[in-house]
Amino acid sequence: MKKLMLITICFAVSLLMCGVTVAQDYPKQDSTKADTSAKAVKITGKISDDGKTFVVDNDSKSWKISNPDAVKGHEGHHVTLTANVYANKNEVRVQSLEMAADSMQK
Repeated sequence: MKKLMLITICFAVSLLMCGVTVAQDYPKQDSTKADTSAKAVKITGKISDDGKTFVVDNDSKSWKISNPDAVKGHEGHHVTLTANVYANKNEVRVQSLEMAADSMQK
C-alpha cells in the first residue's frame, strides 16, 4: 500500500512539473531593440558639430548617430561612413568612417 501511494505521489508531482514547464512564458523578442539584420552601407555626408547627427550629401536627410563615440574627433567633418541604417528609427550605427575624398583634396 505504501508503494502504491509513493508511486501515485511521484506520478502526480511529475505531471505537475510538466504543466509548470509548458506554462512558462519565454521572453519574446522586443521589436524596439536594434535590428541586427540591417546591412552596412557606405554613405557620404557631414557629421554635425556636436557629433550626434549625420547629414547625407545626396538628399540632405539628417540621421541620428546611435553610437556617437565612433565619430569622436570628426565633428563637423565631411566623411564617408560605413554604417547600419535603421530607417524606422531614423538612425545610423557607425561601423567605420574615413574622410571623404573631396575633403582630402582641399
